[in-house]
Amino acid sequence: MLTTNYVPGTPNWLDLGAPDIDAAVAFYSAVFGWSFRSAGPQAGGYGMFQLDGRTVGAVGPLTEAGASSAWTAYFQTSDADAMAKAVEQAGGAVRVPPMDVFTAGRLAAFTDPTGADFAVWQPGDTTGLETVMEPNTLCWTELYTTDAAAARDFYRSVFSWSYQDMPMGGDLVYSVVSAPGGGEGDDTGHGGIMQLAKEHLAAGSTSEWHPYFGVTDCDATFAAATDHGATVLIPPTDAPGVGRLAMLKDPAGAPFALIKGDPSMV
Repeated sequence: MLTTNYVPGTPNWLDLGAPDIDAAVAFYSAVFGWSFRSAGPQAGGYGMFQLDGRTVGAVGPLTEAGASSAWTAYFQTSDADAMAKAVEQAGGAVRVPPMDVFTAGRLAAFTDPTGADFAVWQPGDTTGLETVMEPNTLCWTELYTTDAAAARDFYRSVFSWSYQDMPMGGDLVYSVVSAPGGGEGDDTGHGGIMQLAKEHLAAGSTSEWHPYFGVTDCDATFAAATDHGATVLIPPTDAPGVGRLAMLKDPAGAPFALIKGDPSMV
């Protein structure tokens, strides 16, 4: 499970690249009750999504030519520069070289060998998200990938992740991701990797990371999202032993998922 006791390789930040900041704030405020706090005039429109005064994510303008709206998962590192070298050595690409964000920390952004974008955050004054695993906050990160075997090898090399494979029926396997020292007790998983199905590959689906937000009522939150312009990818569905989940795209096209955990798993 995610915690705010961040160790290398675990998710510690999440932000949304959006073509219209005001529209994104309006949507996520309506769906999750988030508010927006600007990072200041020097931040180019970037700011924090907050819930009850605690940072649960961030949003900023699209900065790369041709970029589509998307959530970016950041993973903890103690050395963003060393991480950039490790990514390149493992076959990934550096999209944004390591750079300081004022005194908040140091970031770098990458693309894995299967085409999925992700980033790392080396904390300075800002350690990371201030709350996770609560209603309407981040509770899981997930990679849909065109090549699960290549993705697992890459992230194992870069972050020293380990995997627990769970058969999904047919040829599909879901790999639960753990970082060394991450999680609490026996529950060290913080995300998952899943091979895109053949029909999705045929339809042109590409590799992507997306967040899951925990909710108290998947159907009600799903209805609020669609009422405010979200597009349905997966309607509310029961996943035995996991909970009730749904996946959508926000009005600008950024994928995200909802989950109400199975009480028997708590």
